Amino acid sequence: MTSKNCILIGAPVDSGKRRAGCLMGPDAFRTAGLAPALESLGHSTEDLGNISPQNYEAEDPKGAIFAKNETIGWTRSLAEVAERAMERGLPIFLGGDHSLSLGSVTGVANYAAKASRPLFVLWLDAHTDFHTPKTTDSGNLHGTPVGYFTGREDFDGFPEVANPVPQVNVCMIGLRSVDTPERLALEHSKIHRHDMRDIDENGIVGPLNRFLERVAAANGLLHVSLDVDFLDPSVAPAVGTTVPGGATVREGHLVCEMLHDSGLMTSLDLVELNPFLDERGKTAHLMVDLCASALGRRVFDRPTRSYG
Repeated sequence: MTSKNCILIGAPVDSGKRRAGCLMGPDAFRTAGLAPALESLGHSTEDLGNISPQNYEAEDPKGAIFAKNETIGWTRSLAEVAERAMERGLPIFLGGDHSLSLGSVTGVANYAAKASRPLFVLWLDAHTDFHTPKTTDSGNLHGTPVGYFTGREDFDGFPEVANPVPQVNVCMIGLRSVDTPERLALEHSKIHRHDMRDIDENGIVGPLNRFLERVAAANGLLHVSLDVDFLDPSVAPAVGTTVPGGATVREGHLVCEMLHDSGLMTSLDLVELNPFLDERGKTAHLMVDLCASALGRRVFDRPTRSYG
């Protein structure tokens, strides 16, 4: 196994939705032993601590979008940190809600453009997050990152996306909560998408293998964005957007083991962990275990956990 320099970037983003708690996520990942787990696999770790948003203007109390200016500040900060971190290793963004991907993915895309390599994105999530600020009914920006980094319009005030990720380079797996505006937009897009019915009927290996083969053939960089709600809430309760019928623990590990076997993953988001909703650290530990699987832990190496 090739050792990596894993750069841990705490992003306590809590502005992408109204339910508070994700700002505690980065420290929960640390407490659950992320760095020791990676180091036990032969990787080095470099923890940059928790970053902050760039300065931002006061929010418009009458605005339809929740915490828009704060999220813009986070997007600017994360994009800069992501681009720099890619030069030194494999950045792991510890969220924080999924609006952090507005910055993490655009920063990685800027690095990919400088390296003259295409960027691919694997989106492991119950939701497509393909909204724009004009199509979202909730006004929550954690539902917009894919729309933003693929270059959709109407992100007024946000940094210009200099290197949008081509829609055909995005693969979504685990979908099971897609509203009408997103569905209509996706039907007219080139994004590869696999809902849980597809997974139930055909399995998870085929779609993921086909996507990874495309990444390898293009000599691409691969950013993986893992949302807690990709998993079923019975095994990962610490998320404010629970949707029944998600991936099992075994399916989660299978995806991550396949990512490691491919050797293609170059950056990773771990997002939407809300420790306030967790059960004795159950979800945080599972997310750490999945990250370890993506970086080389095999089935026989997994620790036994007791929550009694």
